[in-house]
Amino acid sequence: MTYTQTGRIIKMTGGLYTVRLDCTSDTPTPLDGIPLDGTPLDGQTVECRARGSFRHEHTSPLVGDRVTVQYDHTSFVTDGEGHAVPSADRTGLMIAGILPRRNSLIRPPLANVDVMLVVIAAASPDPDIPTIDKLLSILEFNRIEPVIVIGKSELDAESATSLAALYGGAGYRTFVLSCHTGEGVEDFSRFAHTELCGKITSVAGASGAGKSTLLNTVFSALNLVTGNISEKIGRGKNTTRHTELFDLPCEGGNPAERGYIADTAGFSLLDFERFDFFDLDDLAATFREFRPLLDGCRYTDCTHTTDEGCAIVAAVRDGRIAPSRHASYRELYTTLKEKKRWK
Repeated sequence: MTYTQTGRIIKMTGGLYTVRLDCTSDTPTPLDGIPLDGTPLDGQTVECRARGSFRHEHTSPLVGDRVTVQYDHTSFVTDGEGHAVPSADRTGLMIAGILPRRNSLIRPPLANVDVMLVVIAAASPDPDIPTIDKLLSILEFNRIEPVIVIGKSELDAESATSLAALYGGAGYRTFVLSCHTGEGVEDFSRFAHTELCGKITSVAGASGAGKSTLLNTVFSALNLVTGNISEKIGRGKNTTRHTELFDLPCEGGNPAERGYIADTAGFSLLDFERFDFFDLDDLAATFREFRPLLDGCRYTDCTHTTDEGCAIVAAVRDGRIAPSRHASYRELYTTLKEKKRWK
């Protein structure tokens, strides 16, 4: 007999996937190890491979994907209490299908992200505003909600305040904190333990910005590995080695609405330098503070760069839009204008 069950991929190492199967039955498992609904591994976490045909479909499962898993009677054994548990050699366990995705990222390989914590250091390393703005633009296009976390405020309080004004003024949820002194950590922790429940949250930031330190401070049970800043190059050492979702502790949350947080290998702001993200026509709407003004330009084909009668340019002059944000927009506009349109 073949069993089919849905679940979510929570870890990927090479070609091996760890899938947390859905709990589909409230009925306790009987002594023969098979719940009444006929799914022996109901609610359990299993390791499996993906079926080979995914290669021919030019797609592959990603961490965060909702998938269907198939297995048979050889895939489980009965433990000492008469309950079904996955067999040690993963016999017969196979990812058979990928359910529709909300979004997907190239690096890290991650799907169905709801929130991205964009971690920016007030100093060491210095914030790279154009690259941060490019990341925010990509997130907006992919319907991923950015939350700005400005860390290391103890190193440069003026920089931290300036960054908070910049991105808070653009309409983003913004936190300023110091994991070293504890200032601002409680406010962010309260937000994370309540408003991130039931969501998949990932973390992005330049190497050395303090991503893992932030997660370890707020979610001490995660126990993520952190690295030291290299004084020679001013960047952090890569300290993670695979893509994995960790359970996100939530206060008063429904266990059925489990939250996850990802700490992923090689995921920094610089990874988007070669990201073939979207077309020129989509760009303006990915700048959150531009949207209310897009219908106010004199010309319908306004590029929002230096055109006469442009509502965006006028807002920059009036101080309603930060000059640095408009400069980032113009830089991305030039990049996308020169991008080759593949047929």
